[in-house]
Amino acid sequence: MLNRVILIGRLVRDPELRYTPSGTAVASFTVAVDRVFAGRQGERQTDFIDIVVWQKQAEVCHRNLAKGRLVAIEGRLQIRSYDDSQGIRRKAAEVVADSVRFLDRPREGERPPGAEPAGKAEEPLQEPFGEAVDFSDDEVPF
Repeated sequence: MLNRVILIGRLVRDPELRYTPSGTAVASFTVAVDRVFAGRQGERQTDFIDIVVWQKQAEVCHRNLAKGRLVAIEGRLQIRSYDDSQGIRRKAAEVVADSVRFLDRPREGERPPGAEPAGKAEEPLQEPFGEAVDFSDDEVPF
């Protein structure tokens, strides 16, 4: 059996970040995905699909995504049941994302809601393979 979903669309709203009682991050947002075919009058139709992202990826999405951003999502379809406030049994369909890829860059001056303010000092970059080595032109053999 196979349950895989791949979507490309734009965020309808900013991601909402929450934490479970055990401290696991979970973000949710909605993506608008245009259908490839038009309706009877030639108008394009759009599906609005709820997305759930877990753990570190949820925090990354919250920091870097905002309404209108273009994303690619790969995951699985999940159908869950719940009782509403009147006690009526309801079902909700959502995509649980395994991978979220950012397909565009923020517009000039745009700062996603979870991002650090522009004036805040950033952590210095670490050298990936230990200490940096500085060579002079005299030491390079070619």
